[in-house]
Amino acid sequence: MKIIPHTVKDIQIVEVTSEELIIKHAEDGLDLLGNLYYQGFDKIIIHQQNIIPAFFDLKNGMAGEILQKFSNYRVRLTIIGDFSAYQSKSIKDFIYESNKGNHINFLSSTAEALSKLAG
Repeated sequence: MKIIPHTVKDIQIVEVTSEELIIKHAEDGLDLLGNLYYQGFDKIIIHQQNIIPAFFDLKNGMAGEILQKFSNYRVRLTIIGDFSAYQSKSIKDFIYESNKGNHINFLSSTAEALSKLAG
């Protein structure tokens, strides 16, 4: 796992990348949150390809469990990727509603995520 710190307008943002899945289970999301929060980051970018596809199947509750932890700790999270492959109405609605706010966002690029998190 590679941790890339970014500073935008004096705001610290961390981008997490890996050649492997980072989040395979709900516990992995909590571990990531705790590790990065402990290092002083409260704005996190993670790539879609580093999250198990089951995360995007809202019926299993994984996304809700992980994202609730980020909300509880007031850590902003942006997942970047191409979400067009997910055709269920529920995930499309979830992404749409999430993007209306500032806490959890699903965006297409690191540049877009940095702008959103620093804004």
